[in-house]
Amino acid sequence: MAKPNQKNSETPMFFSAFNYKLLGIAVLLVVGGFTAMYIENKVQGVISLYVAPIIIMIGYALVIFAIMKHDRNVDNEKGTE
Repeated sequence: MAKPNQKNSETPMFFSAFNYKLLGIAVLLVVGGFTAMYIENKVQGVISLYVAPIIIMIGYALVIFAIMKHDRNVDNEKGTE
């Protein structure tokens, strides 16, 4: 009988669960901002000129933060083993 492949369980994830949640929220903000800009469909509208670009920029900033965020406690625990 063949042994199950245990290599998958030993490889650590690059990001933590918190990072993936932040990335998901950021993607939703960016998509929501572009959707709000598209739905209003006015060149001089308040949402398409002011609200949607702010939401999109917050989403992009959150993407950068989620990628750069590093949990230092996890590294300390791995280093002591």
